[in-house]
Amino acid sequence: MKKNMINIAVAATLGLAAFAASAEDMYRGAWYAVPGVSYMDTDNDLDAKDGYGGFLSLGKELSPSWDIQGRLGYNRAKEDVNIAGVGRSYKQTTLGVDALYMFSRDKFRPFLLAGLGAARNDVDYSNFAALKNSKKTSWLANVGIGAQYLFNDSFGLQADLRHQWSRSNAKAPGTSFDADGTIGNTLLSLGGIFRFGAPAPAPVAAIEPTPAPYVAPEPAPEPAPAPAPVVCTPKVETISISADTLFAFNKANLVDTSQIDSEVVAKMKENPIFASVKITGHTDRLGSDAYNQKLSEKRANIVRDYIVSQGVDASRLVAVGMGENVPVVECNNKNRKALIECLAPNRRVEIEATRTEQAGCN
Repeated sequence: MKKNMINIAVAATLGLAAFAASAEDMYRGAWYAVPGVSYMDTDNDLDAKDGYGGFLSLGKELSPSWDIQGRLGYNRAKEDVNIAGVGRSYKQTTLGVDALYMFSRDKFRPFLLAGLGAARNDVDYSNFAALKNSKKTSWLANVGIGAQYLFNDSFGLQADLRHQWSRSNAKAPGTSFDADGTIGNTLLSLGGIFRFGAPAPAPVAAIEPTPAPYVAPEPAPEPAPAPAPVVCTPKVETISISADTLFAFNKANLVDTSQIDSEVVAKMKENPIFASVKITGHTDRLGSDAYNQKLSEKRANIVRDYIVSQGVDASRLVAVGMGENVPVVECNNKNRKALIECLAPNRRVEIEATRTEQAGCN
């Protein structure tokens, strides 16, 4: 049984690359609880059958790539020493902390885990006269693989397969039973994920259509030859503001509005000739296409709403998100921090003010 479980773990590890995705999808920095059940394949030295138990984990999303989970577990397996009169069971209680490397922040999230902690091994075999040192509290170490699946922003499932090592001093001189030393148990766990403290994603406002260029009406016919109609040629002024100035990385909450106040709001109040203003959000290529599109739309609409809150007529403003589709730089840095810095020019908000300046144009 243990050999089969290890083979499954190896195969799953090799397949994780197929699910590798951006580590910025659906990252919320949330806390979550994972209560669940577990199946235990015991070390051969314990002479115990396969057992069952439960666990409770408390987790935190630390970054787009890392989670941490504190875990309290209990498992129990019946003895299998094949000695007449011996009964009861082997019990293990564990308390530890696991670090999880997340391959994705999408709904399906495969991960690798490694952790340390403490274990209480209780070889509670009754009527075993030769048994000595049946109880031992020791260090605990474990590694494994697993995956989470989120049905929504508040609930999901987590499954993992881990092998954990600890120590036992149990032995029975004069018999074949000897569990004195490091023991390794393999656990298959399944639990429900209950997320809390995760900020809900901001609603995405509908994109308004871009108004057509203004065309002056032809003058009314007069006895004298009428002058040719004047067609206004729009003039567009563009202001590009770094998204890293307006927002925190991977966020859509304004942190600095000084450039908007000085270069946009003030000019629009002073110059009603600006017929329309188009606000376009752009992101870098980190993250999925769908996530980046939503983030760019949220940022553009938040800038639009802020300008309206400063007294500018909402009918003069249009918000559009372009996602990662219009980059201004290309970067191939291997180091993630250097890559984020190199791609900074792509994370921007462009504000295009359209105005007419020819005589006869309103």
